[in-house]
Amino acid sequence: MTKHIFVTGGVVSSLGKGLTSASIGMLLERRGLRIRMQKLDPYLNVDPGTMSPYQHGEVYVLDDGTETDLDLGHYERFTHAVLNKDCNYTTGKIYLSVIEKERRGDYRGKTVQVIPHVTDEIKNCIRKMVAPDVDVVITEIGGTVGDIEGMPYFEAIRQFALDVGKQNCLFVHLTLVPYLKAAGELKTKPTQRSVRDLREIGIQPDILICRSEREIPDEECKKIALFCNVERSAVIEERDKEFSIYEVPLSLADNRLDQLIVDKLGLTQARPLDMSDWRAMLDRMRNPAHEVTIAFVGKYIKHRDAYKSVYESLDHAGIFHNTRVRVLRLESDKLIAEGAEQALAGADGLLVPGGFDKRGIDGKIEAIRYARETGLPFFGICLGLQCATIEFARNVVGLEGANSTEFDKDTPHPVVCLLEEQQGVTKIGGTLRLGAYPCHLKAGTKTRAAYGAEVVSERHRHRYEVNNAYRERLAAHGLIFSGTSPDGSLVEAIELADHPWFVAVQSHPEFLSKPMRPHPLFREFIRASLDRHRAKKSERRSAGAAIGS
Repeated sequence: MTKHIFVTGGVVSSLGKGLTSASIGMLLERRGLRIRMQKLDPYLNVDPGTMSPYQHGEVYVLDDGTETDLDLGHYERFTHAVLNKDCNYTTGKIYLSVIEKERRGDYRGKTVQVIPHVTDEIKNCIRKMVAPDVDVVITEIGGTVGDIEGMPYFEAIRQFALDVGKQNCLFVHLTLVPYLKAAGELKTKPTQRSVRDLREIGIQPDILICRSEREIPDEECKKIALFCNVERSAVIEERDKEFSIYEVPLSLADNRLDQLIVDKLGLTQARPLDMSDWRAMLDRMRNPAHEVTIAFVGKYIKHRDAYKSVYESLDHAGIFHNTRVRVLRLESDKLIAEGAEQALAGADGLLVPGGFDKRGIDGKIEAIRYARETGLPFFGICLGLQCATIEFARNVVGLEGANSTEFDKDTPHPVVCLLEEQQGVTKIGGTLRLGAYPCHLKAGTKTRAAYGAEVVSERHRHRYEVNNAYRERLAAHGLIFSGTSPDGSLVEAIELADHPWFVAVQSHPEFLSKPMRPHPLFREFIRASLDRHRAKKSERRSAGAAIGS
């Protein structure tokens, strides 16, 4: 029978439930178990697609076009679990389904209530993860215990454990053990209160994972175990990771969390754990042979999670090249005042990520102009491709006022415009071009060489495209359309031939990168940036030698 692990959090948000859930998934997968992963979010939005990145970080997109919470990015980077629309539910989606059933008359005249109708809907969502080829389903509950909006989820998983048998369920609770500097000691009371709140709901945690910035003494762990009614061996310390999030699985493995789960759920088919390759990867990260600086010109720089997957993908490429990637974060709307030459002076490469609306566009375009003219390796993602097209149209082709109709509806040269199928769309939620689409790559291009394939699949999240009416003029001046949709109607990738690395794509390749399998475009972008760094270093040495002589 499929086993279930429910991961909950207490005391405060941002404890790392997503990373912990992903790490548990990795450990079990590496013990030969077949897993699936799911996130249940208590907010009323149907999905995070309409939220500002400052509210909820990046919107992570799956192959089937589902816009999801960024924690699903952790799930995919850490595990091989197949994710789809059933892997992320929100209160908005749950209630929408219940209301639609009520309107159809599915409840046959009954009064529709949170219990049992909403909780039954939540349990049905969990059951969708169950399959003959799945050993363990890991379901993360968003928010913290005690939040009013999360109560239906806690009640639902309490009931679910009774439905399938407690022997088939495991409750893992993350909590905080803060260090009070003034008192000079760790405090266990927040953890005790959090577990008490959980027990009042009817859930007794089986495992406590205690987040702390300092080592938790054994006496304190015993105290937590006693007051929270768990075994001492089930109190797991998880100290803050200052170096990398990829340390989390190893930390949990060192605390024998995987064995604890295997024993408690009776997963006798599990094989021994081997994390040697992961440890070797972390060793490379800690002891890089090289270093590059990537200028990251974006609109949401103040909130790191807004570009979470892009930052991780840069790290993945750095691991491949045994290189530390330092990211120079630049606010695009401030770059004009500073000037591109000064802002990008210390950069070995430029990355312009996705985004929406016109704020900061001029800064992105100016940065791209500088990269194109100076040979600075450039990589554009989604909006980055559109900005690169606009810059090329203005400064190379000579189309004065060229722009996207997203930023200027009256532009004389709409080199980027709304997709034809988007013309009549009025609702903003779930109406973008979403999910995986095939891309045909042109022979002899850098993009084709990076992928090593003629046709690839990439995930999309956008509404505007390169205007086909301008493709001929742009190509005549040297812009290469290195990737298109199979029928040739949509531009998927552009590049320049006479440039070390000037590549931009309409898709979001960051969603397919993994620590031990970096995305080809990120890999080659960092390679080009590393080559530039070495060339600059060599030039400085030569100049120094000339002065010395």
